[in-house]
Parts: sequence; C-alpha cells; structure tokens
Amino acid sequence: MSEAKPFVISRWEVLEAYKRVKANQGAAGVDEQSIADFERNLKGNLYRIWNRMSPGSYFPPPVRTVKIPKANGGERQLGIPTVSDRIAQMVVKSRLEPEIDPLFHPDSYGYRPGKSALDAVGQARQRCWKFDWVLDLDIKGFFDNIDHELPMRAVRKHAKDSWVVLYISRWLTAPAQDEEGRLTERGKGTPQGGVISPLLANLFLHYGFDVWMRSKYPQIPFERYADDAIVHGRTEAEAQEVRTAIAARMEECRLELHPEKTKVVYCKDDDRRRRYPNEKFDFLGYGFQPRRFEAGTCIYAVTRPSKICRGCSIRRSVAGCNTTGGITARRYIRTCVNWTAHWQMGVSEIQKAARAFAQGNALGGAHFAS
Repeated sequence: MSEAKPFVISRWEVLEAYKRVKANQGAAGVDEQSIADFERNLKGNLYRIWNRMSPGSYFPPPVRTVKIPKANGGERQLGIPTVSDRIAQMVVKSRLEPEIDPLFHPDSYGYRPGKSALDAVGQARQRCWKFDWVLDLDIKGFFDNIDHELPMRAVRKHAKDSWVVLYISRWLTAPAQDEEGRLTERGKGTPQGGVISPLLANLFLHYGFDVWMRSKYPQIPFERYADDAIVHGRTEAEAQEVRTAIAARMEECRLELHPEKTKVVYCKDDDRRRRYPNEKFDFLGYGFQPRRFEAGTCIYAVTRPSKICRGCSIRRSVAGCNTTGGITARRYIRTCVNWTAHWQMGVSEIQKAARAFAQGNALGGAHFAS
C-alpha cells in the first residue's frame, strides 16, 4: 500500500521508530500526550503518522520548551517534541543515519552507534599522556545558534530521499512553545531534545570542524562528543595557534567560541613540572587534572569524584583505582579488573599492580600507561 503514496515509507518503519522512541521514554510534548496515552490507540496513532508522512502532508507541531538548570549555574533550554513527532523524526533518522554515519570522523563519539562518552574520555586520557597541552573548546550556545542553511546543505548532499530533506527543513523551522503557551518562530537552532537534532549536529560539525581539522591540522588529534571537543597540542604556541584558527573557523560557520570557557590547559605531571594558570579541565563530566599520591608520584589522571566504587573506598578513575584508605591487595586488583571493560585498562597494567602490591607499593602500576 505504501507504494501508492508519493513517498515510499513503509508502515514497518513507523512501527520500528515507535519501538525505539518507547525504549528512550521521554516527557510529553505540547499536546500533553505521554507514551502510555499514545499506546491507548497505538494502531490508529501509528497509521496516522504513516498516512501523513507518506504523501508529504506531515507538519510538525510546536516544540515544548522547558528550562533546566546547568551544573555550573544558569539555565539550558530543552526542546521536547510530542510523542508522535519523535516517532516521525525517528523514521527520518533511521533512513538518514546509515547513509552518513560511515562518513564521520573516528574521533566523533557523540550519539553514534557503537560509540560512547566513555570511549571519548578513554581516548582523551591516553592522549593527555602523550601531548603536553590541551585546547578545551566550548561553542557558545551551539544547539540554539546553528544556522539552518548550513546543515541543510549537507542534508541535501547526502539524503537519497526527497522527503527526508522536506521533513528536516520543517523540523528546523517548527515554532517553540514556552511554559506560558507563547509561540516563538525559529530562524536558527535545533532543539536539544529532538530525535533528529544530534544527527544534524554531528553532520554540521563533521564539515564545520572534523573535516576542516583533518585538512588544516592533520597532525593534531582531537575528541569530539557532539559540541564538546578536546584538541591536543605539543606546545603552548601550537595550542594557541589552533585556538585562533578554530575561532575563525567557527565564525565562518556563524558560531562563536565561548571566550571564558574555551581555554588552553597544561597537562602537568612528574615529567611536565612547569606551572601554568590552567592545569585542569572537565570533559563529559570527568575531571582531568594532576594528582599526587602518597608515594609522591604525580600523574595526569581522570577522575569523577562524585562516584565511589560500591563496597570499598576506591574512587573511580580512568587512570586506575586510587586508594583513599586501608585496602587489601586482592580488593584493589579485583576492583581494577572489574573496571577493565569501562576504562580500557590493560591486563599488563593489572599485572603491574599485582607485582607492586607484592613489593609493598600501595599505588601499584595501574596509574601508568602500559
């Protein structure tokens, strides 16, 4: 039956999109319809989405906007589409993502199949040991300030189906509705909370940042998770040069680096002992900073102090488990083994820790690259 419609969208695609949206849960949109409400007439609601998308007559409702507090103060505006609209967006995402994801840079980690924030943190941790400097990037109001023309150019280049282009353009310009019920037309930005938004952000920054970096600075590695990015440098001069160049590139993309949150950081440890104003930074909720231990050793470690390993006094750390009190060698090694899958800690590192404990060294070798 779908072949009789102008756009070939199968009912199976809509059903699969619903399953993915349901798995992600989420709040109700402007129609106040929850997923449970949607399911009361599941067959009819899914048919309605398919019946409107197939002939090109689907128009997205306004996006509900709510303000949520940021960890460092201030507020972030979150856009919440309706359940039906999230399903429609998932249909488009499921068509477009397999076409463009293979094009993306291997160090682009955000919202991609088979990649995670932990992968990005682990890679950044290893590179901080190899490179003395880090450029911690912050794009000012990225999701709120994306120029619609630029991502649409990329969508038109890669989308094989005309309806994918049509609906993405409609989602980008769908009005926002605040908590007072007032509507605001949007000439730029894509809602944080929209199903299609992360894919559009990755596509935008693929050309705006990743491809540009590979062409302009092929010798300089980076990790990017959506709009959060870390760039590594061998010298302070190199890091400052890249900062200036990236700022100019963002201006070309009609964006701006945050002047205060973007900073050049020195990765200080026992082999890098100079002093600089910036010696630590945060990336994806993890703190990168020099840490000195009881034995007097200083390393550039990655920690998340708010998380404590259950059942013992070891703090989680990408660099290894840090002792914070009396602990047996067996528990220390067992904890390291348990975190191997998450923190990419090699077997050789665990063996070093075991040998060090046998020699009476409470720090072990788990803090050092194998």
